[in-house]
Parts: sequence; C-alpha cells; structure tokens
Amino acid sequence: MSDRLPHSAPGRRSVLRGSVAASAAVALPALGGAAAPALARSGRPGADWGVQAGDVTAHSGLVWVRSDRPARMIVETSATESFKNSTTWRGPLLGPGTDFAGTTRLRGLPAGEQIHYRVVLADPDDPRRTGRPVTGTFRTAERGRGKGARFVWSGDIAGQGWGINPDRGGYRIFEDMRRLDPDFFLCSGDTIYADGPIESSVTLPDGRVWRNVTTDEKAKVAETLAEFRGAFRYNLLDENLRRFNAQVPGIVQWDDHEVCNNWYPGEILDDERYTEKDVDVLAARSLRAFSEYFPVSSLSPGAGGQDTDGRMYRVVRHGPLLDVFVLDMRTYRNENSPGRGTDDPQGILGERQLAWLKRELSRSRAVWKVIASDMPLGLVVPDGDTDFEAVAQGDPGQPLGRELQIAELLRHIKRRRITGTLWLTTDVHYTSAQHYEPDRAAFQDFEPFWEFVSGPLAAGGFQALKLDKTFGPRQAFIKAPDRANTSPMESPQYFGEVDIDGSSGELTVRLRQDGGGEVLFSKTLEPGRVGQ
Repeated sequence: MSDRLPHSAPGRRSVLRGSVAASAAVALPALGGAAAPALARSGRPGADWGVQAGDVTAHSGLVWVRSDRPARMIVETSATESFKNSTTWRGPLLGPGTDFAGTTRLRGLPAGEQIHYRVVLADPDDPRRTGRPVTGTFRTAERGRGKGARFVWSGDIAGQGWGINPDRGGYRIFEDMRRLDPDFFLCSGDTIYADGPIESSVTLPDGRVWRNVTTDEKAKVAETLAEFRGAFRYNLLDENLRRFNAQVPGIVQWDDHEVCNNWYPGEILDDERYTEKDVDVLAARSLRAFSEYFPVSSLSPGAGGQDTDGRMYRVVRHGPLLDVFVLDMRTYRNENSPGRGTDDPQGILGERQLAWLKRELSRSRAVWKVIASDMPLGLVVPDGDTDFEAVAQGDPGQPLGRELQIAELLRHIKRRRITGTLWLTTDVHYTSAQHYEPDRAAFQDFEPFWEFVSGPLAAGGFQALKLDKTFGPRQAFIKAPDRANTSPMESPQYFGEVDIDGSSGELTVRLRQDGGGEVLFSKTLEPGRVGQ
C-alpha cells in the first residue's frame, strides 16, 4: 500500500530432452543485481530490471520495480513526458523480505488518458541520494466507449528448456506485441517454468545449436524461495520483455509451471529431481515470489493462496466495453483423475471461486466479458495414461468430473441471459479457435460461445489435442506442429489480439504469429448476440 503525496517530493507438459552441447554458458546481460542484492553497497540505488504496470482500470493501476539494494520506492505520474505538474506517490521500502521488489498502488487517475510514470529509488538513510529515474507509460480505460479497447494475450515463457537465445535477439515476440500498442497484455499462465532447467545449449534434430542465457537459479528445478525468485527474475534479463513491460501493462494469472508440471493441491511428488516433495510447500513459495515479481491487485508480498486477500482470481474492469474475469484453475482443483465422477462440487475451480464467478458475471454491465482461463475447456489434456489435467476427459457424453462445474456455469450464463462472454486461454502450445454449439453437444443447456487459444510465447510447440464433444466444439481454425517440443527455431510462437470497436461494440479476435505479427485467423463478433 502507498500514500499519495503532493507534488514536490522526489510436456507443453515436460522438461526438454534435447542433447546438450559442451559449449560454455552464454554471458549474462549487464544487469545489476543478477543475484540477490547486497544489503549494503556504495553509490545510489539502481532499477536495472525495469518497471512494469498491472491491473490498470479507468482510475487505478499498480507500478512495480526492483532495486539492487534497500531503497524507498517513489513514483511520479504525469500527463506528459516532461513530468510537468506531476503527482508523487510514496511507495514501500524495498528490502530482502520482498527480494528488493515492490509495488505502488495508484488511485484517482484520469480516465482514458496516457499516463507517464517514473520510478525513483531513494536511499532510506539519506533521501537525497536517489538513483536514475526509470520511466514507463500506460493508458487508463475510457469512462465511455471512446476509442474502444485493444489487448493481446498469450502465455508459456521459457518452457521445455528454450530460454533467452541471444543469437535470435531474445524474446522477439514481445517486440511484435509492443508494436501493436495494446492497452494491456493478458498473460494466461506458465509465466515461468520453475520445473524446467535452462541448459547453456541444445542440439536440434537438424544439427543446429540453440544457445541460452543461463543463471545459477535456472540450472535446476526451483524448490527454495530463492530459486523461485531467480526463475521469475530470469525472463527480465530479456531486453524485449523489459521494453514491453515499460509500455504495456499486464493482467497476469498462473498455471502449473509456476510450481511444477500438472500439479494439484495436496500432491506428493514422485520426481527424483526434487528434495522437497510436498507440492503445497512449493506452491506457497512460488506464490510468494509471484506476488513479489508481478503487480497484481489481489496479491500482496508474502500472500498465501486463500479465498480472501491473496487470491489469484479477480475481475479487472476496463471501462464499459470490457470486464476481464481472471480465473485460477490450479489452486482450488481436486486431484487429477480419469474424471468420470457423477458428482464433483470441487472440480477445477473450487466451490467458492465458481460462486464468485457466477455472481460477478451476473453483476457485470460490460458489453464484453472475457473469461481468462488458464486451461482450455474442450481440448483433452492428458496427465499420464489414465488421468486428465484440464476439464475435458475424452468422453463425448453428458458432463462428468470437472465438466460438471463448467456445465453449471454455462447453464447459469444462459438462464441469467448474460451476453458477450468469450473464453481466452493458452497452455497447449499451439493456436486454435473453437465454437461451442448446443445442437452439436451432449449437454445442451447453454448458449453458443467461442474459445480462442494462443501460445506459446517462448517455449516448445506441441501437436494438436483431441476435442471432447460434451459441449459441442467445432474447430474453426488450428495451427500446430506435427511433433512434440519443436523449438522456436522450428515452429512459430503465437499470440492473440482482441480489438473492440468503440462505436459499434464489435469485437474482433486475431490469432497472430511471431516474426512480424502475421494474422493467421480473424473472427468478428457482434455485441448482444449469441450463437455467432
């Protein structure tokens, strides 16, 4: 929490199995504090990891920074790059308790404006000693329909051992997204691969060598809090991502690879790479690091995954055109299983989160209600030979297992006449568009809707999965590699774009790929209609 001051103060699911070449590790970029900062250093505080904003609405937002030593975070905001007539916000004291990272909450911002901000780090013992300001910008949502809204979404970063490759210019896809100048970026999970070590190099099937930037923390699976923090820090070594963060605010959720592959609460790992086998312990450490490294309105440093403060699920309101419902399909799920039960109140969301989602969807007056799902609905995602990881379990009949919760939600949307819902997800490491239609379904008590899939951003590509016919999906588009774990050298990386027209209210989804953002598929939906 911060105080406002008057102006004047300063597998997709598995670890890479490529052969490792015997070359030396790639040198790290010249970032101060690549490891944990020292508690006492000469000079002035530095913020070499960049800045980022998150959960921006019409009148509020959060700003994040990480220092290289103890420091007071101070944020200045202005309507211009000159910072004339700026407002100053006193942020938290950054120290080892939060890995020297911190977030300042901004309130009372003007709607529909470009907000310029700069972060200054001050020596806590001598406030006159300040570091070089680090700048960023974001747009607040319109109070009216105004100019409309546009955002991008994707997920899956540094997966299967494919990390920051300096030969390819790092995570270039973030530059493709930045050039579209979206209002925000919806990151739909697998923001890191805590269970995926990054080797110095990997030999591809055709003999080419993929090189990675490496760090000590990413040399093994993350178990300690320090290792989780290092995993979140790894992606910030990429210049493309830091530049993207300074321009495009985020809405971030998590999935399994923030902890370990296909995890569920209460799981005890059978994996020789881990000395800590209790997934609940690992998840708590990961969530703490997540809350330190992302500006998320419902989290605070050190928060646990509870249904009160510290929960991941939330709704971010982006003016009258758009509400984004951010789900957490990981923290409250039951054990992965064959999914054939006829009674499953816990399901993949948990009873409390499902009740929250139904209530908030009913209350929403936004034209469009995006349900940000970290896992797909109708794609069959296996977990081993008999169990399933997502909602669908391959039985095309009436809802069973986790499908029962989704059926209850879809029935609620129909009976409450909630219009403008669409589902966005990632997770499966290819891109596709599915239309769900009751006339094709075993379960028919719902209105038609669309689900769009995009990703990965920087991970291995995987083959297309089978569709489960319970909710009647029809695949309007798909692009996927023909073998497992194709590197970003061999298979495109994907992201999606959503563009809402302020005048007509029409929403257009475009599925894009890296290398310039080529549009692969486009679909325009009309507001207030069903069955499009």
